[in-house]
Amino acid sequence: MITIYDNFITPEKCVEFYKYCTKLSYSYGETDHEESPPVGLACDLNSKNEWVEFFVEQVKNKFSLRNVVDRSYINLFLPGERPYYHTDGEEDEITFLYYANIEWDLDEGGETKFVVGDKNEEIRGVLPIPNRAIIFPANMIHSASSFRTKARYSLAIKYCSLDISL
Repeated sequence: MITIYDNFITPEKCVEFYKYCTKLSYSYGETDHEESPPVGLACDLNSKNEWVEFFVEQVKNKFSLRNVVDRSYINLFLPGERPYYHTDGEEDEITFLYYANIEWDLDEGGETKFVVGDKNEEIRGVLPIPNRAIIFPANMIHSASSFRTKARYSLAIKYCSLDISL
């Protein structure tokens, strides 16, 4: 199940975070799975990063999510890139995505596509509307898509399950 939350943070914070994304150093080499070549760029963020802490707190407040953060990073897709379908983790894990761009229109594209249905026979897209956040099970098959004419930024926070067995 995909949960969408629009106007996730204040408009001022949204602009501030977008500017932050545009000033980071990104590395080439993210792969969607072992068989796929790298696509896109990424900038890993430490869990003590002020923005990661800020978004984790927002997630707790809005989604009541209490899982532990496993990884956090910003994806950067340049125009025309074609990412592959993949999953982010196991059934009991969660992915949070935040669309960081502050301008968008339908003809730009940039949606996140999810494979759904009893037999994985349908694709549904979530539009990358500015200041939108989505959360979904990490084992859902999905793929990003690039914008037509500009860079697309999204924050990804991967949550692992709360396995506290001793």
